[in-house]
Amino acid sequence: MSMDMTTVGDPGLLDALQHEVAVFARRAEQTRLGGVGQVRNSMDRAAYLLLNRLDKEGPMGVKALASSMGIDSSTVTRQVAPLVDTGLVKRTSHPEDGRAVVLQLSPRGASRLEEVRASRRQLMAELTEEWGPEERAQFCSLLTRFNTALSDRVAVPPVTSAQPPAAS
Repeated sequence: MSMDMTTVGDPGLLDALQHEVAVFARRAEQTRLGGVGQVRNSMDRAAYLLLNRLDKEGPMGVKALASSMGIDSSTVTRQVAPLVDTGLVKRTSHPEDGRAVVLQLSPRGASRLEEVRASRRQLMAELTEEWGPEERAQFCSLLTRFNTALSDRVAVPPVTSAQPPAAS
């Protein structure tokens, strides 16, 4: 579906939105939204997302993990290696096919993940301390919706009207 500025709304508001998203991305990267206290900035985004996914979805193979995260297997393999080396993730044999490898959050990984989550929860509480519960819920809902739209867009790139004509 092709949209022009007349179908999506106020160009000034959209300019402000894209600017605020860019500022958010920079600030998030600068701080890594790492949390507070000693845990702050102690886990990079890729590690946090991988550990979080294994915690929420349970043990899985590299391909399944890559697919669920929307990245390729070689990226998961590269990102999970230091997590295995530090004992946060365990590699085990697949219960039905001993040749296949399954990645699993280790007890140490689960403990470390909870430390980081607690620190990040504290940061979110501090950043939104003047917000009411409804505002926090609304922001979370809208941010989830925005992230889903971004994810969907990456999964299926939009069709543009400036495509070259088909060869005859």
